[in-house]
Amino acid sequence: MPGPQCLFSQLPRHPNLLPLGILGGAGVLLSSCSLATSASTSHWFSFLLFALVGFIAQLIDGALGMAYGVSSNSLLLSLGVPPAAASASVHTAEVVVTGISGASHWKLGNLDRELVKRLLVPGVLGGVLGAYALTSVNGEKIKPFIAAYLLLMGLRIVLKARNHRGQHRRAYRHTSLLGFFGGFLDAMGGGGWGPIVTTTLVARGNHPRYAIGSVNFSEFFVTLAQTATFIVSLSYAEHWRVIAGLTLGGMIAAPLAARMTRKLPAKPLMILVGSLIVALSLRTLWVSLAR
Repeated sequence: MPGPQCLFSQLPRHPNLLPLGILGGAGVLLSSCSLATSASTSHWFSFLLFALVGFIAQLIDGALGMAYGVSSNSLLLSLGVPPAAASASVHTAEVVVTGISGASHWKLGNLDRELVKRLLVPGVLGGVLGAYALTSVNGEKIKPFIAAYLLLMGLRIVLKARNHRGQHRRAYRHTSLLGFFGGFLDAMGGGGWGPIVTTTLVARGNHPRYAIGSVNFSEFFVTLAQTATFIVSLSYAEHWRVIAGLTLGGMIAAPLAARMTRKLPAKPLMILVGSLIVALSLRTLWVSLAR
């Protein structure tokens, strides 16, 4: 029987195992968290679970440029946190976490300055408008349409990765419009800045490293604007344990995730991004249509 070193040495030769490993591990974590909270838990134990949720969600988001909100919300709901409290806590924790993640990507040279300039201001404007619009429009109703779009984009990335030969181009066309709608739909649907913007940029041919780094850097400013808008009508004081746990776990994971983005080869990273988007989009479609 081959030892652990032999098994791990085969992973680079089989990059398709990476997405399955990430998704499988997330599923195991979700199940274990649900079982762990079936009995009464102490405040400190629940805080550590929230920190673990923040760590896992930020590790995925920081390395792949997407899925912090979806991952953390799913895990928090499995822990028994009410939906409104989960959403409020995630938005607040994201301000700190995305700031550290963006700074890490900037320090490691994962930014395309032109992409950042074209994404940042339109993304902030879209996020503020989306947050205001959410008070009168049900964001849940547009989630199936977003999920269908992301599903197609995820499949496109996976197919493109199969023929990948290490060639990338810098595609800036309509990037400002993409940033605006990414910020707007993120606020309306409770998540989607990373999946919408990163997925589109990578599918256009931008290098995953610079697309992910630029989107993560811009996300801090988009999240800050959204949170400032939401905080006017929402009270977060009673959810301090969830917020503190998510923030702590995300702070620890952010620098690690940025290094993963820098060192992973482009082809497995594209497969990982595409596979994650396909899985999350199918989940969103299933939940939305089942209601």
